Amino acid sequence: MKIKRIQDAMLPTPWGEFIIIGFEETLQDKNHVVLTYGDINPNIPVLLRIHSECLTGDALFSLRCDCGEQLKVSLMTIAKEGCGILIYHRQEGRNIGLLNKIKAYNLQDQGFDTVEANHKLGFSADERDFTVCSDILKLMNIHKVKLLTNNPLKINMLNSLGIQVIERIDLIVKCNPKNTKYLSTKINKMGHLIPNI
Repeated sequence: MKIKRIQDAMLPTPWGEFIIIGFEETLQDKNHVVLTYGDINPNIPVLLRIHSECLTGDALFSLRCDCGEQLKVSLMTIAKEGCGILIYHRQEGRNIGLLNKIKAYNLQDQGFDTVEANHKLGFSADERDFTVCSDILKLMNIHKVKLLTNNPLKINMLNSLGIQVIERIDLIVKCNPKNTKYLSTKINKMGHLIPNI
């Protein structure tokens, strides 16, 4: 196992009291956090959201993407369900890093879409590795999940890593004029199943 559980604490949010748990990758200097809500029963498939880090969307309210809205809706959905897990996956910009994401934004300002911008910088459309997420879940004794996602890649990756996705649940957020092209690219080039676009 390449992940170690460090500490947990209460995290009050507008949607209820979560527990925040810190995890550390043992082979590199990278940390991840998990938010849990309610009583997690490892024998019952749990509602799960894997939310990849997006400083610009999550913390700086960027309208270029749907990440901040996805984070809010995920926490609301988990709280409404009464039980669930959100993994905050520290792989910024689909794992190209914050500074490269800003470079990609610059290319998007010139007319490239998000996939073309990544390719121009020498990256694939999605560089993320979900192994650490499966390791976290296994450490928490979670093996079956209901996944809150529009991205079929996450389902395939988790299933291949030994986490059984028994159901996919749409993550429905509002779009805006600034992210319409971004969302269309996710649908048309990355296979995301985004309703109401």
